[in-house]
Amino acid sequence: MGSQLHSLGLALSALMLASCAGSAIDNKAATLPKAANESEAQESADAANIVVTGSRVRQQNLEMAAPVSVIGSQAYAPPPPSAPGLSGGWAPPYHDEGRDKFTSFAENSFHIVREAPVSTFSIDVDTASYSWVRASLNQNVLPQPAAVRTEEMVNYFHYDYAPPATTSQPFSTNVAVFPSPWAVGRQLVRIGIKGFEVRRAERPRANLVFLIDTSGSMQEPNKLPLVQRSLSMLVNELDERDTVAIVTYAGSAGTALAPTPVAQKRKILDVINQLGAGGSTAGAEGIRQAYHLAEANLDPRGVNRVILATDGDFNVGITDQGELKGYIERERSKGVFLSVLGFGMGNYNDALMQALAQNGNGTAAYIDTVQEAKKTLVEEAGSTLFPIAKDVKIQVEFNPLAVAEYRLIGYETRALNRDDFDNDKVDAGDVGSGQSVTALYEVVPVGGPLTNGGSRYSPEIVVTGLRIPRSPQQMELGFVKIRYKLPKSDTSKLISTPIDASVQFASFEAAPRDARFATAVAGFAELLRGGRYNGSLTYDDVLRIAAAARGPDEYGYRSEFLQLVRNAKGARSLAALGQ
Repeated sequence: MGSQLHSLGLALSALMLASCAGSAIDNKAATLPKAANESEAQESADAANIVVTGSRVRQQNLEMAAPVSVIGSQAYAPPPPSAPGLSGGWAPPYHDEGRDKFTSFAENSFHIVREAPVSTFSIDVDTASYSWVRASLNQNVLPQPAAVRTEEMVNYFHYDYAPPATTSQPFSTNVAVFPSPWAVGRQLVRIGIKGFEVRRAERPRANLVFLIDTSGSMQEPNKLPLVQRSLSMLVNELDERDTVAIVTYAGSAGTALAPTPVAQKRKILDVINQLGAGGSTAGAEGIRQAYHLAEANLDPRGVNRVILATDGDFNVGITDQGELKGYIERERSKGVFLSVLGFGMGNYNDALMQALAQNGNGTAAYIDTVQEAKKTLVEEAGSTLFPIAKDVKIQVEFNPLAVAEYRLIGYETRALNRDDFDNDKVDAGDVGSGQSVTALYEVVPVGGPLTNGGSRYSPEIVVTGLRIPRSPQQMELGFVKIRYKLPKSDTSKLISTPIDASVQFASFEAAPRDARFATAVAGFAELLRGGRYNGSLTYDDVLRIAAAARGPDEYGYRSEFLQLVRNAKGARSLAALGQ
């Protein structure tokens, strides 16, 4: 009898896994035939690539279903208050392996200043990449290179930049130039932004809609149960005048809680705690209903935001990434922002969630632990929820008399055209209350060791400082311009600052402590991606630089970084041994 029950349990387990995980995308990815010849393999090379468990396949092969229209306004019943496996009954937890999806991108290369002196990009305050890297390294596994976005690694940390002098300008700028620690003859240019912090008493009212994935793929301890704990923490950070609504989606979508003032906190928490997982994933319909609730309760003077908590596995309704992006873009013009919280491993669709957050005037975070939930939704609740500037773009023009080559470290997925900078119709990233943003350039001064060979027909620029009179502008390395909009405005404003001798440091050790720590994090990220440009830098060098620049570490995040670098050394050794 015991063996029969055991067999029955195994059969039920297999059935549930098959019903939850079945998806055309993975069957196609797993059985994708080899191209018949080289030309076929290069077909549609301009299409964006998606990396699935280290294998690269064309994006058109990742569509889970044919695109269809968003489901109409029909109301769906919310899911049952609990599901098998969450209320004491026996059910195998859902688990996928090898279905994580990331968008691949080429690492930024060096540009010749006399050919392309201007660099333009959107700021990025997302931190999802760092948390994913940490989750991987804590399992002694090196992350996929496509999962490592250098700017998100750097911007995970708080930097002690001077705040803006007045609230009339939402943030200050901080520039420093110092020698590169990994390449003799090169320099690093650190550009820092610090947003002003909105005091709690002055925060605008928040109109929030929690959009929660309750599909079968969320039935794991690090998915729906962690979502419930995370959102409960956030509710406890809100004011009584704020409102929360809850939309859930599995095979269909429904309103689990109508807009409710946080004064009724117990009612909100009860709904969150009663959620259960099961079914397929009608994410697009959930998004539609969440935006509808946010717009119905819109506060023109407040913050209106949908917070999506999911592993990103949309397989019912609109599943095409382009169509979902288009829908989100249309909705953001109505004043509702979108933030994305990612959960789980094995079935995590980072590619989709990045696209949704970037096009929804929001941010993307990855929650792998309760501690990360506390950081994102408690310690940094102000910056997560309350924007102080939107569509923030940075443009740097390098001086060909002083700089021969440059490369932007990171921000590959945030690159903009030169003329996008002054075009207020072009979307860009947002800065939250009290948030800091950091960007790093690596530059080769004129006369330094070039990475690009010289041109036969382009004359070299020769600077003989003693013979040619030079104006202050000619002595500058470059000029930084930052364009931004206030949260309720459609017209941008401009901030600018030169990169001159006043911000240059003679040695790396003399550079500001935060600049050195950011350099260590950037170097670590570049090593994880393959280390194409960071010369002789090693993990031990990263440890040395980061330890010397750790400084005050109230929450232990910088100390944790040091341990991650050690984990990466160990994971690399295991990989080399084939374990």
